Amino acid sequence: MAAVATPLHAEPGLLSRLVTRRTSLVGLIILGVIALAAILAPVIAPYSPSKLSIASRLDAPSLAHLFGTDDLGRDVFTRMLYAAQVSLSVGLAVVVLASILGIILGLTSGFFRKADAPVSRLIDAMMAFPDILLAIALVAALGASATNVVIALGIVYAPRLARVVRASTLVIRELPYVEAARALGVPTPVILVRHVLRNVTSPLLVQGTFIFANAILAEAGLSFLGVGISPDIPTWGTMISVGRQYMDQAPWIMMYPGGAIVVTVLSLQLVGDGLRDLLDPRLAKDI
Repeated sequence: MAAVATPLHAEPGLLSRLVTRRTSLVGLIILGVIALAAILAPVIAPYSPSKLSIASRLDAPSLAHLFGTDDLGRDVFTRMLYAAQVSLSVGLAVVVLASILGIILGLTSGFFRKADAPVSRLIDAMMAFPDILLAIALVAALGASATNVVIALGIVYAPRLARVVRASTLVIRELPYVEAARALGVPTPVILVRHVLRNVTSPLLVQGTFIFANAILAEAGLSFLGVGISPDIPTWGTMISVGRQYMDQAPWIMMYPGGAIVVTVLSLQLVGDGLRDLLDPRLAKDI
């Protein structure tokens, strides 16, 4: 990532080139289907996600309940659709927050020489903690809610993006066109946005897909441990946590949401790999 990636605006056929890669196309299709199902959950879902039916408790998959029911008689398929809304929304929000924080830290550290050492030490200190432990500590301090989960995971993943931005900025700031802009008296904020930030967009986009996948996994992990989003809100992690108690009687309670996590994360990884191969100049020659 230390090399200067090809600017995003220099890739007019990025999407068309991405879909020509079979694995990336599969990832995009899967991710699109999951996102569409989440958006249309109120239309597709046959039941309310909170509707209880003790008489239908732990029913196996059938025409009435495609993915069966849980310990309270709630339709697993319906809850999975609404849980997809939560997971995708949290993942996207984490990417946005982590990108904002990472860009600020990375540009500051990479462009301003005096700020490099203290900001780099802060980034190293944050990355010294395991992601899930730091997330648990932050959520415990802030309180369990969707907003606080986004804030905690955004802080956890910001250093990864900051290091990518810093590495690219260290190279870009020494290039002739940046030196020329300085000599002409172009304001520093303009240089940062017009000449530096535009050239780190490509690696940021690639890292964003991987952080999206990691955020979905982390949110599921926090919910599974009971320190994430409120149990009243359906999430894949909460469903798996409930299902482990009935693994012998009703394996479908945890099997389907677990499969949804695997498929969603895999699709994001496939898209991220495709973007990396297209946007990294060191790999583009081999494509």
